[in-house]
Amino acid sequence: MSTVVITGGTQGIGLGLAREFCRRGHNVVVAGRDQARVDQALALLAGEAGQAAGQSCDVAQLGQVQALWDLASERFGAVDTWINNAALARTMWPILELPQDEVETMIATNMLGTINGSRVAARGMVARGHGKLFNMLGGGSDGEYFPGMGIYGTTKRGLDYFTDALVKELANTPLIIGKIRPGLIITEAVVREARADMASFHKSRKIMNNLVDTVATVSPFLVDQILATDKSGRKIRWLTPAKITARMLLGMVRKRPDQFAPFGL
Repeated sequence: MSTVVITGGTQGIGLGLAREFCRRGHNVVVAGRDQARVDQALALLAGEAGQAAGQSCDVAQLGQVQALWDLASERFGAVDTWINNAALARTMWPILELPQDEVETMIATNMLGTINGSRVAARGMVARGHGKLFNMLGGGSDGEYFPGMGIYGTTKRGLDYFTDALVKELANTPLIIGKIRPGLIITEAVVREARADMASFHKSRKIMNNLVDTVATVSPFLVDQILATDKSGRKIRWLTPAKITARMLLGMVRKRPDQFAPFGL
């Protein structure tokens, strides 16, 4: 079985991917900024078929990202797949109102963190002659505007370009590089953002309810696609335009069960 490193792997879709890989017998290395969250994730993964390791990592710090690679290499011998998932999402703030410290943290985590992870992983994989590298995209990565997501969307749009550039620059290497668009997933971050501005949340709740999914629903699909990817430049996408259209049309004739209620919203 392979070894998979997932930054931001202690919660949300990152933890969902970690659990699914580990359930299938793969070795998994998770990282997050908070060591306590890392420990909680490792305890959760301990009952699965694969082995798990992890440590705290601020992906904006190159040395810490390199240390994560070193941990995975020393523990499991090689890194087969690296997923840059760590991100900060502030999605209900107009550009002029988002606090400066959160602007800087979001840019550092989402953009610099993914660049750091890509550079460390790609260098290591090129040296070893194999590997898959995936960057997690999100709202705004295709250029579409979403209210309150100006800064967040800018980071994801930039990462779309960055990943395309990486594919081209490493075209003559054995690396397989791809993008992941997981769709609209209910995570701790989404719940936190909604509770911070319930008025805005309720305005979009009906439409969002037709489009959102849970981590448990999406993770198996994403892992299937990651494992099956054998060509660089692929975009793995859960919520395709066709699926969006189908759900919106279906929502006009049949109400979808409330996806947010189980999360206290």
